[in-house]
Amino acid sequence: MLNELKNSIIEGNEEKAKEITTKLLTEGKNPKEVLDNGLVAGMDVVGQQFKAYEIYLPEVIMSATAMKSAMDLLKPHLSKTEAATMGTVVMATIEGDVHDIGKNLVSMMLEGAGFNIVDLGVDVPVEKIIDAAQEQNADLVGISALLTTTMLAMEPVIKMIREKNMKVKVMVGGAPITKEYADKIGADGFAPDALRAISLAKQLL
Repeated sequence: MLNELKNSIIEGNEEKAKEITTKLLTEGKNPKEVLDNGLVAGMDVVGQQFKAYEIYLPEVIMSATAMKSAMDLLKPHLSKTEAATMGTVVMATIEGDVHDIGKNLVSMMLEGAGFNIVDLGVDVPVEKIIDAAQEQNADLVGISALLTTTMLAMEPVIKMIREKNMKVKVMVGGAPITKEYADKIGADGFAPDALRAISLAKQLL
């Protein structure tokens, strides 16, 4: 049945994913096994298909949504250590920018990969990102921007993190962002899409 769950994620079938997850939990299946061999295994395949241009963003979003719904059912059954073994990530769309599809997709997929996600939403001021990173003792901060005008607000976040000698790593992404720009503003990493953001987060930690 884990294989069925994996396939429901690959197909982006949200109802089927929820149904199978509920059934597996009712039968007493180990929640960590459901997460790793069902949800994460499914998203791994989706990631490979996306990289190979076999599927496109709408399909990835459907799969990520199916995974998130199943994950919501699974969460209460996972212990704290099982649910977030990879680290804590504070996610935000930078101040002045209200685009969140990319950020939400990255958040969903990082959560599925075992990260604890603190999503601050959109139009988030620099200070709020810094405060959240300190309060949550975050390992990683993910900042997104979709406009060339708002991407400039990423640099002050990184600058403040460095000034405060915080150990948190910063990754950036969004349509106008390039690796060159990420390097220029001192980010620890740049991901051009949600799937590469997962690999990047793992590398940074």
